[in-house]
Amino acid sequence: MDKLELITRNVQEIVTEEELKQLLETKEHPTAYVGYEPSGKIHMGHVLTVNKLLDLQNAGFKITVLLADVHAYLNQKGTLEEVREIADYNKRCFIALGLDAENTNFVYGSDYQLGHEYMLKVLQLTQKTSLNRARRSMDEVGRKMDDPKVSQMVYPIMQAIDIAMLGVDIAVGGIDQRKIHMLAREGLPGLGFKAPLCIHTPILLGLDGQKMSSSNENYISVDDSEADLKKKMKKAFCPAGETEDNPVLELFKYHICPRYEEIVFERPEKFGGNLVCNSYEKLEEVFASGELHPMDLKNGATKYLNMILEVVRSVL
Repeated sequence: MDKLELITRNVQEIVTEEELKQLLETKEHPTAYVGYEPSGKIHMGHVLTVNKLLDLQNAGFKITVLLADVHAYLNQKGTLEEVREIADYNKRCFIALGLDAENTNFVYGSDYQLGHEYMLKVLQLTQKTSLNRARRSMDEVGRKMDDPKVSQMVYPIMQAIDIAMLGVDIAVGGIDQRKIHMLAREGLPGLGFKAPLCIHTPILLGLDGQKMSSSNENYISVDDSEADLKKKMKKAFCPAGETEDNPVLELFKYHICPRYEEIVFERPEKFGGNLVCNSYEKLEEVFASGELHPMDLKNGATKYLNMILEVVRSVL
């Protein structure tokens, strides 16, 4: 797999692919970042962007992870002390998931976001951004947006300035970050900064087939025990033969198959014996045909996810 294939696999959107190709041609070690708001447990939705950082790191990119404690504070996720503690926990999770601790630049927002230069740039961008634009940018990521606070209107402005001050070429995030990233692309050149490229990953379904939500507890956390994982997967929505909007298949597509070249489904001989898939496409084909039963798919997902997460559990 060449660099471009590695970077673009399992993404929903690249803004723009032509700019990405040009960057790869002109810069030996480009830079990319993701900002994570420390607000609770790390789940497989977060891991999707970590996987993309791993792809970028393997493609020669220098990676920055912003542990956005000030953003979490502004988004009403706790006191600065509380969110800083969660940020430390997040950092340990990301390293355990495979990010190279020596070659990944972990930055706390509070280390630079309260400085004079940063705040001046934030104020300058507020002058160029309408209130409606700032509010629309927060629609997908803000808490209690039926009654937003002024701090939440500053949030997307700060995120744009983060991209500028960290000096990165690419901003990576879920597709829910798109409006904020577009604000950055349009607003930063007016302040003398380059417009960032953007890579957007999909939003994973929850295990019940609905939108993933901490309140619904329909997600897999990286610190779930083996027993927790088995219990959750047993109840997961997984209609036989259905390949669209199937959360168990999504776990294979985005998390398991990128890490393992060969997937072995262990079955008794009376049910056909072990089944081996060497690609996600093959897995989808055998599941759609009915050759692989939903329970066997769930059992396989449980086995491989446990292999991924046992490394994380060992350091928490």
